[in-house]
This record gives sequence, structure tokens and C-alpha cells, in this order.
Amino acid sequence: MAPDVCTFTLNTGDEMPAVGFGTWNIPRSQAAKAVETALRAGYRHIDTALAYGNEKEVGAGIRASGVPREEIWVSGKLRNNWHKHARKCLQTSLKNLGVGYLDLYLIHWPCSRDADNPAICYEDWDYVDTWMEMEELLDEGKVLNIGVSNFGIQQLERLLTSTEIVPAVNQIELHPCNPSPKLVAYCNNRGIHAEGYSCLGSGHSALHRNKTLRDIADAKEKTVQQVLLQWGIEKGWGVVCKSVTPSRIKSNFELSGWELTDDDMEAIDGIKKRFKAVGDGFLPHRVFFGDDE
Repeated sequence: MAPDVCTFTLNTGDEMPAVGFGTWNIPRSQAAKAVETALRAGYRHIDTALAYGNEKEVGAGIRASGVPREEIWVSGKLRNNWHKHARKCLQTSLKNLGVGYLDLYLIHWPCSRDADNPAICYEDWDYVDTWMEMEELLDEGKVLNIGVSNFGIQQLERLLTSTEIVPAVNQIELHPCNPSPKLVAYCNNRGIHAEGYSCLGSGHSALHRNKTLRDIADAKEKTVQQVLLQWGIEKGWGVVCKSVTPSRIKSNFELSGWELTDDDMEAIDGIKKRFKAVGDGFLPHRVFFGDDE
């Protein structure tokens, strides 16, 4: 890992780079160049998923960057309709990406959708069964850490009382309008690192126009996006951000050498508006139960 990359220590002892480059919704035609640009700008954490449909292009971007594989943290995610076939899903992602292992492999959602009918869940299988399969993958050396994504307190409680290995990471939506204090505290108390996605809200988020954030950004001669990412890091969680614009990719990574004051943090914490950029309406059943506030 490059010496100037900020990291968080996981419960396995591994160091995960604090800033991840996200690849969700990046068109295949732009994914390789975006990933290459990010790595050349200093990112050392690439966040991927089979469901994003662009793993091959992400892998091409990794290779084009010239950055050695061992210097890059690559995260992947188990697709919902592959819960009964975790090993096969992993092998597919490894082949698509052109890598020999993943640094982190997550259960993308706590919902095991039927592969033949994604409108329903498996009746004889759920995320606890899936996690047991994930535990076996660790022993095979193709994944170095395992974790979950979009898990609330209810799902984590059930998982932790049913299995042996504590997830290294829970990747969840985190930003000032969805700070999830109860869920983050729960994760922290159990040694699970909370990592944030949609940290900028969304592409056209009201956060970008928020007066509190704009005032802080103007005073520091930074962008609102930089302030949002810095806020997340100073709260103690990893942040995943995405762009296909080279200048924004670079500026989102320029978080070293400055910080937010206690007053800045308090002001951002005080933002009252609440919203989620990502919902669970596309799933066969609910997975969000409001247990994060």
C-alpha cells in the first residue's frame, strides 16, 4: 500500500484504504478509463460488484493504470440471485476482473433472490446460510476479508448469533442526511467497520446545495463533495465515491493536509433533513426497518 494512503484497520488486522472509488452505474464504455484515472490520481481502493455489470472494464482499468495489484484494495459483492452459489459467483468476478483474489467480499444485500424468479426469495435459504458459505471462501485464499452490505441491526443480530466469523465491514448508505447513528454505533461496538456508500447523497443531491455545507466549503476553499467525504472519514468510516469526470475524480481524492474543525463537524451533524438515496423497493421483501436512527 502506498505510504500516503489513509487507512482503517479492520477486525482482521488488515488495513483498508479509507477512500474507495465506486463503480456503480458507470457505463461500460467509461468504466476502464474512470478506474485508470482514479488509480493514477492516488486511489488504492476500487469498489466493485457483479451486479454492476462492468467488472471486465474495471479490471481493464486496473491493468491500464500500471499500479501493482498488491497495492490495490479490490472489493467485490455477491449478487442477490447467487446466494446459493457464493463460490461460483466469486469465481465469475475474479475472472471478469482478471485478478487472483479479492481483498474484501461482501454479501450485497440480506436477501437471497431465487435465480429463476427474482421476484421471490428462496424459501429454504437466507443470508445466514450464505454467510456460512462466505466463511468457507476465506479458507480457500481467494478472499482475504468477508463482510456484508445493507445490513441493519436486526440482520446483524441474527447473523452474529448464528455464525462464527464477525463481518469485517458493513457497507451502508452514509451521509449527513442518513447518518445512521444507531447502526454505526452497533457496528463499532462489535468490531465491524462501517463503510459508507452514496456519501455524496446522489448525483443531484440536495446536499450539494445545503447552505451549511456550502459555507464550510467556501471558507476552506474546498468543494462540497470534499467536505462530505472528509466528514465521513473524520466520523471514522470509509467512504466510497464515484465520478467519471477526471477533474472530479481527482478533487474527490484531495483530502490530505486539511481537516474539519469540531465546530464544522457539529454543524454538519446538525443538518436535520433526512433521505435515502438507495431504497429496497426492488427487492422481494423489505430489508430496511428504520433501526439505523
